[in-house]
Amino acid sequence: MIFDRLIRKIIETQNPTCVGLDTSFSYLPEEMRAGKVTPAQKAEAVFSFNRGIIDSVFDIVPAVKVQIAYYEALGAAGLACFEKTCAYARNKGLFVIVDAKRNDIGATAAQYANAFFSEGAPFECDLLTVNGYLGTDGIAPFIDLCRENGKGIFVLVKTSNPSSGELQNLRLTDGRTVYECMGDAVEKWGEGMVGTYGYSCAGAVVGATYPEEAKVLRERLPHTFFLVPGYGAQGANAEMLKNCFKKGGLGGIVNNSRGILCAYLKRGGDYASAARAAALEMRADLKSVLGEICAN
Repeated sequence: MIFDRLIRKIIETQNPTCVGLDTSFSYLPEEMRAGKVTPAQKAEAVFSFNRGIIDSVFDIVPAVKVQIAYYEALGAAGLACFEKTCAYARNKGLFVIVDAKRNDIGATAAQYANAFFSEGAPFECDLLTVNGYLGTDGIAPFIDLCRENGKGIFVLVKTSNPSSGELQNLRLTDGRTVYECMGDAVEKWGEGMVGTYGYSCAGAVVGATYPEEAKVLRERLPHTFFLVPGYGAQGANAEMLKNCFKKGGLGGIVNNSRGILCAYLKRGGDYASAARAAALEMRADLKSVLGEICAN
């Protein structure tokens, strides 16, 4: 099972974090941006930057999260950069989470699933964020390939953005919130595919910026592994996100994007060394709250 393998890597590195490669061209140091004006030139510079980040952190973090929007913005050259970035990270032994929030039904959902999860897929990754608000027939094609090819998904449940409560915190007639209803669906979608550590291939996106909601979901979803955005630039700290984890520091992985990619702007020095220092600092911050990570 995908989360068994990821958890073993988290325990090995003592680090439940992933580096978000939400790489805007504007984040690159000035010398890497100089003279780059076409999408192809910008995409090549972004890949060079990503490669430096990956080389600096691959031995201390278990995963990267690659946000596809930043690459789509550069057109075909950007998607080529995205493909190379994912492949390079996987070759370095990192788990690759693609943040694409795919959402559709039937045959179209199957094509999205094939693009990321099928054998030899052009954008092959280990885990993919998906939107479950079209219901079971929009999730089933992803679950099928998770089962066949050892992949995993993270379904949007309680997101970290400020306006998430406009919909996700509404109450249904049965008393549940919308986010609780979606969380229950994720638990159901993962039934029959629970691994050694107790988690199915269907995970959930649960923002660190809403610790009370996270506490509710952690208790409600015992077999669901969390992808936790919101740390750092979005305002969450280690104390706020502890509710996403179970005893022993298991149950989730925390993303940090700008706090690592742009660490050089605050720390000085070269961007790759600053990124490594920021990643180590984040690991220490999480350990101060979660303690040593171990299997119960």
